[in-house]
Amino acid sequence: MAYCKVSNAEIYYEEVGEGIPILLIHGFAPDHRLMSGCMEPVFTERNGFRCIYIDLPGMGLTKNYNEISSSDDMLNAVLEFIEAVLPNQKFLIAGESYGGYIARGIIEKHREQILGAAFICPVIIPNKEERTVDEHKIMRSDEQFIASLTNDELEDFKANQVILDEYNWVRYNEEVLNGCKIADENLLIKVMAKYEFSFKVDQVEFEKPSVFLLGRQDSVVGFKDALEIIDKFPRGTFTVLDTAGHNLQIEQPVIFNSLLHEWLDRIDASL
Repeated sequence: MAYCKVSNAEIYYEEVGEGIPILLIHGFAPDHRLMSGCMEPVFTERNGFRCIYIDLPGMGLTKNYNEISSSDDMLNAVLEFIEAVLPNQKFLIAGESYGGYIARGIIEKHREQILGAAFICPVIIPNKEERTVDEHKIMRSDEQFIASLTNDELEDFKANQVILDEYNWVRYNEEVLNGCKIADENLLIKVMAKYEFSFKVDQVEFEKPSVFLLGRQDSVVGFKDALEIIDKFPRGTFTVLDTAGHNLQIEQPVIFNSLLHEWLDRIDASL
């Protein structure tokens, strides 16, 4: 647990393990617990990785970020963090949702440093109106369990998950909801107004091992837009999982873990 001071924020981060660094970036509103919740079960089974879980500005325990007002600012804060914590080092990167968009921005700026990339339900098109998504759909529900939730809990749960049962609620509450509850709404609104980078991403092929994990029922970013950039990731595994929404790491943990291990196997082979 530590802070890294950059020019426009003090970024909170936690490190676990030793070895090849992997920078893990959560989505818009939650905090590092989203990434540690799904990635630690993978990395506890493997040695040789230094996991770096950060809280983006306006989220989690990161502080003194008032000058940030756009995704460009957010990206610059993360780039400065990389320069401070991983100076001139090669590293892996993994991002979920908005964190996947930030990761593609990092690839555009620091391609030569990155050994591989994992994307979990990544934002491909920043503008919501331009995304190809289907309507939200509940795929499976434990009626006895959801009857134990309050109305507010159930409405939030139903709006964000496609499997409604105790396992999914416990993880969603601990890994996603608890982070969202402490996010700075004012900062999020500011950044939402300038959500798209001022530059284009995916302009050059990324030729390192990568994996895209996409939810067939993801009603936030969808899955079809990611398939449009498949040619930009010639070493990329693109997987669309059924019965999986925007939090597929929770709803399909066995396949998630398996695909992450397969990605890391490819990383090991490439090194």
